[in-house]
Order: sequence, then C-alpha cells, then structure tokens
Amino acid sequence: MNIDFPVSFAKMSGTGNDFIVIDHRRTLVPESEQPEFVRKVCRRMFSVGADGVIFIQDSEQADFSWRFYNADGSVAEMCGNGARCAARFAFAKGIAEKKMSFETLAGTIEAEVLNDDGDISLLMTAPFDYKKGLEVELDGEATEVSFMNSGVPHAVTFMDEGRDIAVKKWGHEIRFHSLFAPAGTNSNFVQHLADGTLRVRTYERGVEDETMACGTGAVASAIFAANRGLVTSPVTVITSGGEKLTIVFNLNQDGTAEDVYLQGPANIIYIGQLTADSLK
Repeated sequence: MNIDFPVSFAKMSGTGNDFIVIDHRRTLVPESEQPEFVRKVCRRMFSVGADGVIFIQDSEQADFSWRFYNADGSVAEMCGNGARCAARFAFAKGIAEKKMSFETLAGTIEAEVLNDDGDISLLMTAPFDYKKGLEVELDGEATEVSFMNSGVPHAVTFMDEGRDIAVKKWGHEIRFHSLFAPAGTNSNFVQHLADGTLRVRTYERGVEDETMACGTGAVASAIFAANRGLVTSPVTVITSGGEKLTIVFNLNQDGTAEDVYLQGPANIIYIGQLTADSLK
C-alpha cells in the first residue's frame, strides 16, 4: 500500500463509540486505499481497533470536511458520536474555533465545544423519510418498527423495560430485512425507564454488531419516543456503555422534528503514530 507512514492519529471515544481520527489535510492515505486501510487498522487486538476511522480534510465551504468510514471499510454519510469526536479534534488541533461547521455526506453540520471537559453540541441535519407502523417478525412474533433517516437510516423498536433483547440476532435480522433493502438500516432497541430516560441499544450497519453508543440512533429513538408521548425534549438517552447523551429538538404536529441537537462527551483517549506493522 502506498501510505506515507508514520500516520499520526488520535484514538477517541464518544460515549463508548470509538474512532481513529486522522488529520488528513495533507494526503497520507490515497483515497483508493482508504477502505482497506480502515479495515486493517480497525481490527481489535491485531491493530488499534475502532468502530470507524475519520479523515479530517480541507473544505472551501466550511472549517473542514470529513470522510467517515465504518470498521468494515464502508463509507457512512453521518455518525453523531464520530462527529462530536471530529469537532473536538478539530478544536484541539487549531483547525476550528469553538463554534464550527464541517461538511459531511449528510450535509453541513454545525458544532460547538461547550466546555473544557470535551462536551460537544451538534446541530444535526433535519431527519427525513419517516415511516411508522412497519412490521417485522422477531422469533416468530410480529413486532412494530418505525424508521427515519437521522443522517443515516435507523429502525427503532420499543421494548418493555426488563425484557431481554437479543441485539445482535434481532438487529441483524432488521438490518437486512427486505423493508430496508437495498441499503439496509441500523437497528435500535429502546426501553422507556421509570425515571423518564431512554435506554437505547444499537446494532450498527457497517460494524455488524452492537456498539456501545450511536448518536444518530439516539436521535431517532428520542424523536419516536416523543411521538409516542413517552418523553419531551430535552431527552436523556442511556447508551449501551452506560453513558448519557442529550437530545434537544422541536417536535412538529405531524411528528417530524427540527432544530435537532445532539449533546454529549467526546474524549481524546491517546495520541499515537501508526506504522506499517499496524496493517499486518
């Protein structure tokens, strides 16, 4: 591979969703080689390990742009937790001020660094393609599913508190269900807790497993919970990793939402350099 080693990077975590973030304003990894590079460095135990890789690049319209890859090397339009990490990285590197904007395939995202602890607020692109009352079969039981695109496609299923959820099995079935073909969907399982918060567990497309958090999934879950009258903005979401995200939005009479903000931490875990051995 024609890569300019060593490649400096930051390992970052957004409520347990972990990423390799690379300042790519000078080309280090040719775009044609990025998918394979991503697949190799995202391997846990054999390389750095991550849910995805973020390349920070120059932009003529915003403070910067990004190219975001899932761990399997597929390109994703948007990732809420990854976007918070990108924003903190850009501020820490002096690429952007506390209030910034950056380009994604889902549109231009506005972000703000809220404090020195690394809490980030994102103004998300407006969710679209709402579909309610869909039905899938899980273990022989007809189950209602709702769907929206909150930057990437998300299916949302509500479950009773205390019920065991086969996230990997059911998430895989929903992710590849014919209802969501050909692109597939991320799949979220939501429980409304007694204290008014939501517990959300997400099977992520491209990772093909449960992840510790998903920002766009938390957004979709909060909006559909508000549609059901379970919560009102702001909504606190408890992730699989046990951390909290806050979703703020205005709910329209037709059930759609606008002025959607995703707020939560973005932590810099360590700074390092990738060598050629990271691809072995």
